[in-house]
Amino acid sequence: MKLPALLLTLATVSAFGQGASQAPRHESLRQELRLSVERGLNFLRSQQNKQTGQWGEAEPVAITGLAVTSFMLDPNRKPGDPVPAEVVAGTRYLISNAKPDGSITIKARATYNTALALTALMLNPKPENEEIMLKARRYLVTRQLDLDEKGKNDAATDGGIGYGEEKATHADLSNTTFALEALYYAQSLLADKGDAAKNEPQLNFAAAIDFIQRCQNRPESNQSSWVSKDPADAGGFIYNPTETRGAKVQLPDGRIALRSYGSISYAGLLSFIYAGLDKNDDRVKAVLEWLKKNYTVEENPGLGAQGLYYYYHTMSKALAIAQVDLIQTKDGKTIDWRADITAKLLNLQKGDGSWLNTEGRWMESDPVLSTSYILMALGRIHQTL
Repeated sequence: MKLPALLLTLATVSAFGQGASQAPRHESLRQELRLSVERGLNFLRSQQNKQTGQWGEAEPVAITGLAVTSFMLDPNRKPGDPVPAEVVAGTRYLISNAKPDGSITIKARATYNTALALTALMLNPKPENEEIMLKARRYLVTRQLDLDEKGKNDAATDGGIGYGEEKATHADLSNTTFALEALYYAQSLLADKGDAAKNEPQLNFAAAIDFIQRCQNRPESNQSSWVSKDPADAGGFIYNPTETRGAKVQLPDGRIALRSYGSISYAGLLSFIYAGLDKNDDRVKAVLEWLKKNYTVEENPGLGAQGLYYYYHTMSKALAIAQVDLIQTKDGKTIDWRADITAKLLNLQKGDGSWLNTEGRWMESDPVLSTSYILMALGRIHQTL
């Protein structure tokens, strides 16, 4: 099983070339970051179920996947260091929930759980788990929606991926991003399969890109009736082609426009990258421009404190993968986003090493979930700080 070096860092995607090669900077901040991560991982250690290896109760497969990823991105680990015992136990738990259809889940939201589990497994790919990972990859490919007339994007959610419920018609950009990320890295499982790889199913990336752009506030590539003509929304994203988690505004002609918001706009950028678009694509340029204009570490733009820790995680990953170095804000400031976000996250850490959002929407009042989000963010930031 051949695995590309990029899997060791999750810091670069081929469409954006090689990761930025720059001399280490902010050495003092790097040391503070590593100490913060160590405290955060100690908190996760204290929360792992020692009998089952799982984290979390409400969504144990998904949260275990996020926690395992947090340990694997630990900047204190050196090449050749043994895999932490917590990862071994967590991996065993994930594998124990693999189903005959390829999903890795307990009951509901099979796609969401499978995507996060597969990404975690790809960071510690054991030969004995290869068939389970391949089946999980196949399962995710089959979750792409194609409603109404097959082969034609004639339904609002065609090309996207949702939570994975039976007879699914729902798709959204967050779940699509999780699935595309897992599929991107799992593609390396086929690298040494020769002709057998030709028989493996592949995602319809053209349909996926069409779905993603139908979530973007960009009239040049999205003619949906909800698209805002307000320059403040240009290039940003909403949750899916028919609904938003952000604000709505009534236009003079009576139409309802849906406003762009922060976390899902970073997810949109990631989805475009994982689907194969490069940084010269106008749709990618448009979302990068919106993100720079709306850059902040104080809130999730458009949602305030809601989903703030998912925002920090998605933001850090997207800016690292897109190889954004400095942010030029709309008021003319130049921001070193790595140092800016790191300083903010260190200040938010609790005395027990955890992070916790006081706004509980999307389970962020669960300290294991929020802590995993932040540890993954800091792990990726450290790679280029």
